[in-house]
Amino acid sequence: MKVAFIGLGKMGAPMALNLVAAGFEVVGFDPEADAPDGIEMAASAGDAAYDADAVITMVPNGAALRAVAAQIRSVTVRGALHLDCSTVDIESAKAVAELAKVTGMQVVDAPAQGGVKDATEATLSFLAGGTLAAFALAQPFFDAMGRSAVHCGAAGAGQAAAAAK
Repeated sequence: MKVAFIGLGKMGAPMALNLVAAGFEVVGFDPEADAPDGIEMAASAGDAAYDADAVITMVPNGAALRAVAAQIRSVTVRGALHLDCSTVDIESAKAVAELAKVTGMQVVDAPAQGGVKDATEATLSFLAGGTLAAFALAQPFFDAMGRSAVHCGAAGAGQAAAAAK
């Protein structure tokens, strides 16, 4: 299964490496971070997501999430999963989920709960929003990157739950 991981900073890099350790083929992109050992890097988010079965994002804000979502929609496999582990505003999470409906992409907003140590040790927790079907698609990635994932409701519910925590 090809996975694109967009956002390889302090949290994203160890999360992506945990996916590699779990046996996923990971292609990464980050305009600012260096390539972690073991991760093939692409020239853009769209290049990383080309023909991907899943795209995982760990970006700094809603504007970055929306920009990445616009770049990946037309290049992924139909029905691919977009698992956003960033902490962003609820409106951006909902907008990205709405945009995905056009291409049939499944979207889960699941802000990662924990720090760099948790990302490195694969002990993160995830509060997830999206359909139950999309949540089920995301489960193998949650298992590789963390210790728990809780489905909180529809699109945006993961961000809302994280904000309330």
